[in-house]
Amino acid sequence: MATVAGWVEAVREADARSLARVLSVVENRGPQAEELLRALFPAGGGATTIGVTGAPGAGKSTLVDQLAREYRRRQERVGIVAVDPTSPFSHGAILGDRVRMQALFGDPGIFIRSMATRGSLGGLSAATADACAVLDAAGFRRVMIETVGVGQGEIDIVQLADVVLVVLVPGMGDDVQTLKAGILEIADIFVLNKADRGADRLQQELRAMLGLARRADGWRPAIVQTVATEARGIAELCAAIADFESFQAAEDRRAARRREQWRRRLERLLRDRWYEAALAPHLPAAALDEAADAVAARRSDPYGAAEALIAMARRAAERG
Repeated sequence: MATVAGWVEAVREADARSLARVLSVVENRGPQAEELLRALFPAGGGATTIGVTGAPGAGKSTLVDQLAREYRRRQERVGIVAVDPTSPFSHGAILGDRVRMQALFGDPGIFIRSMATRGSLGGLSAATADACAVLDAAGFRRVMIETVGVGQGEIDIVQLADVVLVVLVPGMGDDVQTLKAGILEIADIFVLNKADRGADRLQQELRAMLGLARRADGWRPAIVQTVATEARGIAELCAAIADFESFQAAEDRRAARRREQWRRRLERLLRDRWYEAALAPHLPAAALDEAADAVAARRSDPYGAAEALIAMARRAAERG
């Protein structure tokens, strides 16, 4: 592989081939992944990250496709990270978003990266945040993340995106989903896609629900009706995103949101690093297997098993 400095320069110049290779190294946690991310980090921070989430079949891919086209008409460069589910059997992914966005591949101002969840929950891949950081450093001013579409538990996106779009569809049970606190609370903008099916009732119910709650930042989520297959409502959606960006810019709200996001991500990174540095080297695989067997057979509870493994690792570390 070329030097890290060479890769960084190629990414900064948005060379598509180099960008794809760097993203592969980062996603697969290659030997130079962390060094690359550290070198690229100072060049980032300028992109607006837009998360697009919602249930399967809501039309998220088509919506992302149309949003990307609209931003390109406005001369903005767009990076897309599309997350697809991983098979629990073959560990592969269909990466169907690549198929649905084929028309965008010829545009040099758009870069699309499909990623598999690889077992991660919450609608994102473990490497999604790192992929977004690379695209940010490459100068893409709009980075859109399409989550996998796992439904009501898909709320990890709020820890990564500057703007969260929750896509709902009339007639698919979404009028019930609006009552779910998680999916209701993460939305900065609700997108009622496939509105040609009749979205007025769903919009009224959403407004009623939003009237009962108040966000800590004072923002009341906008509701936009779209028909993504016909590009209807896309300009209005872009206007709603711009309104939220203006709201975030006031009183330093965007910086406050990013500080909270980074705080949580650092906590997660600290937990992972602590485990890798302090526990993993002192825990033989056999000990983990035995503990798992004991818990599975109900001879032990998971909390006691975890405490015993920590104590084992400490004793091993003390012995040197």
